[in-house]
Amino acid sequence: MIGRRRTLGLLAGAGSAALFGTTASGVRAQAYPTRSVRIVTPFPPGAGPDAALRLVSDRLARTWAQPVVIDNKPGGNGFIAVAAFKQGGGDGHDLIQLDNTHVTTHPQTFGKLPYDVASDFAPLRMMLRTPFFVAVATDSPFNSIDDIVAAAKAAPGKINYGSWFIGSPGHLGALRLQAMMDIQMTHVPYRDFGQLYNAVATKEVHWALGSAASAGGMAQSGKIRFIALAAPARDPLYPNVPCTAESPTTRGYEVTGWAGLFAPRSVSPALSDKIAADLATALAAPEVVERYRTLGFEAPDLNPAAFAALIQRETADWREIIRTANLKLD
Repeated sequence: MIGRRRTLGLLAGAGSAALFGTTASGVRAQAYPTRSVRIVTPFPPGAGPDAALRLVSDRLARTWAQPVVIDNKPGGNGFIAVAAFKQGGGDGHDLIQLDNTHVTTHPQTFGKLPYDVASDFAPLRMMLRTPFFVAVATDSPFNSIDDIVAAAKAAPGKINYGSWFIGSPGHLGALRLQAMMDIQMTHVPYRDFGQLYNAVATKEVHWALGSAASAGGMAQSGKIRFIALAAPARDPLYPNVPCTAESPTTRGYEVTGWAGLFAPRSVSPALSDKIAADLATALAAPEVVERYRTLGFEAPDLNPAAFAALIQRETADWREIIRTANLKLD
């Protein structure tokens, strides 16, 4: 009888958790948050994703009537940020901002990771997405991707490109172009965006990929030049820059970067949905939409399930490119 009562009690508790959206730590979705919320980010203050996060967190703090604290933990391939996130509680009051590199390519390029995407993170919502431009020096002879491809075909391995680190979206995006065009180019990795785009400006490298947020300042100052956008449509910020869909040669070549918000896997689906819905409301605020426009960001309308599905698709999309390049970062 005692065993039966205990079993029934456990079942009742599980049913209540499902009904009221209680997390593993007992926080109901309707009551969340009950204290300040910490959002860990692997990006330094002032970086594009950090700027977006601060903008959105202000709106979330108003909605939740609780402080939202941004905890910058840059460096270490995002591992430092993940460690800080995992030291927090599992009730949803500790969240983390991650980008596509952390959750789609790191699991394939590192033999050992201090995290498991499937068991440690609950995808909430994509916070921002940005297409990448092809950047060259102002006086570069290249005026299109077709020019770069032609030069690479004429002199295999002689055309070089830069990226902000090995395995970055800029690196993998160039590898994708190589695979599409059956060409060979030489990769030159740099420590950060500043080094990279200075190398482009001084012709230390022939070209690089970059977003409006990371490379737009140097493009607007005339130090570098955008010759193409790896996207299906032109960017309103740079209406004179053609997109890859406009050329039969490069149609289908697209490279984007994104950052999203994640909760601990232990939170309930009900709480994940609540945080995601509140984030969607914050992203739709007029001041956020306008600031995103000036940064070249967009915020796709993806609920947690759709965001998780996108992560799985992108992971599969990069798999063959990573395997062919034998890209290992251990």
